Amino acid sequence: MKRPLRSGWRLTASDGPVPDSLRGVVVPGTVPGVVHTDLLAAGLIPDPYIDDNEALLSWIGLVDWTYETTIEIAPEELAAADRHDLAFDGLDTVATITLNGVVVGEVANQHRSYRYDVTDVLRAGENALVVAFRSPVRYANDQSVALGARPHGYPLPYQAIRKSACNFGWDWGIATFTSGLWRPARLESWSTARLAQVLVHASPAETGDGGVIEATVRVERASDDDLHLELDVAGVRSDVTIPAGTDEARLRVELESVERWWPAGYGEQPLSDVRIRLGAGGGVLDEVRRRVGFRTIRWDTEPDAGGTPFQLIVNDVPVFVKGANWIPDDALPVRVDRARYARRLRQARAANLNLIRVWGGGIYESDDFYELCDELGLLTWQDFLFACAAYPEEEPLRSEVDAEARDTVARIAHHASLVLLTGNNENLWGHEDWGWQPLLDGRTWGAWYYDELLPSVVDELAPFVPYSPGSPFSPGGEHPNAEDHGTMHIWDLWNQKDWRHYRDYRPRFVAEFGWQGPPAWTTLTRSISDEPITPESPGMLVHQKAVEGNTKLASGLVRHYRVPDDMEDWHWAMQLNQADAIACALDWFRANAPHTSGAVVWQLNDCWPVTSWAAIDGEEREKPVFHAIRNAFAPRVVTIQPAADGLIAVLGNDTSEAWSADLALTRRSFGGTVLGSATFSVEVAPRSNAAVTVPAALATARDRASELVVAEADDVRGFWFFAEPRDSALAAPLLTAEVRRDGDVFAVTVTTDALVRGLTLLVDKLAPDATVDTALVTLLPGEHATFRVGGLAALEPADVLAPTVLRHGNQLVA
Repeated sequence: MKRPLRSGWRLTASDGPVPDSLRGVVVPGTVPGVVHTDLLAAGLIPDPYIDDNEALLSWIGLVDWTYETTIEIAPEELAAADRHDLAFDGLDTVATITLNGVVVGEVANQHRSYRYDVTDVLRAGENALVVAFRSPVRYANDQSVALGARPHGYPLPYQAIRKSACNFGWDWGIATFTSGLWRPARLESWSTARLAQVLVHASPAETGDGGVIEATVRVERASDDDLHLELDVAGVRSDVTIPAGTDEARLRVELESVERWWPAGYGEQPLSDVRIRLGAGGGVLDEVRRRVGFRTIRWDTEPDAGGTPFQLIVNDVPVFVKGANWIPDDALPVRVDRARYARRLRQARAANLNLIRVWGGGIYESDDFYELCDELGLLTWQDFLFACAAYPEEEPLRSEVDAEARDTVARIAHHASLVLLTGNNENLWGHEDWGWQPLLDGRTWGAWYYDELLPSVVDELAPFVPYSPGSPFSPGGEHPNAEDHGTMHIWDLWNQKDWRHYRDYRPRFVAEFGWQGPPAWTTLTRSISDEPITPESPGMLVHQKAVEGNTKLASGLVRHYRVPDDMEDWHWAMQLNQADAIACALDWFRANAPHTSGAVVWQLNDCWPVTSWAAIDGEEREKPVFHAIRNAFAPRVVTIQPAADGLIAVLGNDTSEAWSADLALTRRSFGGTVLGSATFSVEVAPRSNAAVTVPAALATARDRASELVVAEADDVRGFWFFAEPRDSALAAPLLTAEVRRDGDVFAVTVTTDALVRGLTLLVDKLAPDATVDTALVTLLPGEHATFRVGGLAALEPADVLAPTVLRHGNQLVA
């Protein structure tokens, strides 16, 4: 029997800088939950996401907090089971657990689960359960002193505690310093034996159309009886006896015919239900279910003429990775339920993504996340939780890392979507280039985890899951962020250079790169109450966490557009420039395939309302850069790229069918006049590119400020402008709009009399929950585009044509 421990909890502040208004106050507690969510529900603190409330609430992380509840057990319930266990799926983070005044556990790791045998402590009637949490900030500071100070990327020593690094604040994230029972807790009562660990692996048969499912099962016993173990898949069964004195068994089922699981864009995602049942004496003792998919995966890292590739191969088919990095979707992750995961991951799929990288400064996500990725065909790359710091290898962290790694690998390794486990985020790079070595002065920094412990855990529990020591990483031993080898992170552009310099790189695989932009206007103005709100007003700066972030925004814009004085124009300009930057990078990386075998944008999502690199802001609204990603990752694309002696048009075909097309190349004036043209018949093989040299007469402008090149194949277009928008003769277009209802949405057709760049509807200005299906459209004179707008009860052309709603690049020039 499993009894959830959800209700009846009481929360109190125990020690630390508690406000007078909260001293001795008993607050209703919820599990799963954390102190912040309970205080918010009780109306005792303001929303930490509004204005500068983050600073007002920093005291929470300095306080010791106590959660208490009562478990009532009838005498017959107590006698009905051999064992009674307290089970915690997640405790955040440092706590002492007592039952009826007896200490049953001391914990200090957010990233693992815990189980305690309380059979001898539990009694009939009322049982007092107390989980007393210690201040995570004070604990981290104390451990940093005890273990020895080491370099880290942000102010507090988050590497001295096994807790989400970004919980201490990041360059896009709020510092919350949470405490609480953040994942489910329960009392489990059982007899004879239970399933302690179940490892499942599904694979296609080596020959033919069949499939194999193998399970390795470990049991925990309360008595030494013979046990019966059964594995069932689609009615095909295998069973085995686990004799007395034995606690492990293996089962195998062979299926005559299975369908392959494929990433999004490469095929379907069939999944099979696996049931493992433990029994004794004809009765069922325990049962576990898993969903699996049949596919093969590997990463090709064999050196070639260009260095060392990092090429994902699924079912023997090379996959161009179209990815985005994932951070916790809420700074209070307990608030992210399955429905919210589903919304976010469906947005990822809509953006033509096929991979999500779970970044190493966050959390191991819940089962819901990985199950949804399986269903949607979103490949998952999971970092182990180490980020941007030198980590001690000594106890007590050493044992905690081992325990959390075993917990996590056993929990997620069976998922069809999981294609990579990675040792850390940027720590190998940091050790090489960020001045750590003199400061470490011989101290450990995490290498043993990445090179020995973690790969050994993966090899033991899930040898079928590929492992990489870090991101970035060079498989051949070169510099960890080498351009020609393995995975690369590109951050010097955002920090130092213009985004056009993405074209200076030809990485084998880029796992991080990004450009900032503000959130949707509604998100911004709901979270900041500055009057007036300006780029430098106090609330705006609180909601900009990057060092010199606004300065970098301005310097990154001014090469392309002048920095506007009006706030709404500034907001649009920064959003547009973010989209242009990412579009430039993705178009270039894709044009260099297969030499470049994938690009993972930083980042998909936000955890609160903030100016950041995200494509989806902290209130779930899609920024223009979301559409830039979707456009660049479309199944078929045409782009124009610079080459050594001119321009080339690149056709990208990421479909399973060959693409035969007539490529029309034209050089035009901004007024629409064709100044030169050429047509080429092009054959693009499946999952490949084809490049066509743009004739010199088309690749050279007579008037750079008022000409462009257009490449078009089967209504797929690419553009090349000879001058930056600020140096162009972009005119103010006359735009007209036609609106008609089409089912649950409005079809909005916008027509222009002049060349218009980046035509976008900022629909959240019409209604907070409004959505639109496309953005960043470039139109030639006389052309039109149709936008499908949802979430509105009514819509008129005048609403659409409002200049702060219908935005385009010309507004920033003309």
